[in-house]
Amino acid sequence: MANNKLLRMDNVGIVVDSLDDAISFFEEIGLKLEGRATVEGEWAGRVTGLGSQNVEIAMMVTPDGHSRLELSRFLTPPTISDHRTAPVNALGYLRVMFAVEDIDEMVSRLSKHGAVLVGEIVQYGDSYRLCYIRGVEGLLIGLAEQIGNN
Repeated sequence: MANNKLLRMDNVGIVVDSLDDAISFFEEIGLKLEGRATVEGEWAGRVTGLGSQNVEIAMMVTPDGHSRLELSRFLTPPTISDHRTAPVNALGYLRVMFAVEDIDEMVSRLSKHGAVLVGEIVQYGDSYRLCYIRGVEGLLIGLAEQIGNN
């Protein structure tokens, strides 16, 4: 067997209703818009299994350049289900966690964009303060602030 190895995780995809609102929200967290495009045609549908499609995408990148979110807004075919407000114990992909410098300041800033705490900000031992928020369009976002030996 060949010695194939994983190179990296490229991105996490999130389907949204408003690309502009999602871009603004993730920019507030600290990601930068790397590029925006429309992907359409039969070739793209062969990848997704959706047939012919027309999708607006925006690639957001973290400040360190290592992680990306691909935000997608489907024009055709239309979206058919909605998992954005699923509870924390729902099956499947659920949330993205971001490491932040100051969790209180970040929650305060994001609340001005409509974000709300799911539970509360909790300290885990002497290492982290953590919380989940519901952000733009009800998306579940995790925030973690390292404390102690930074």
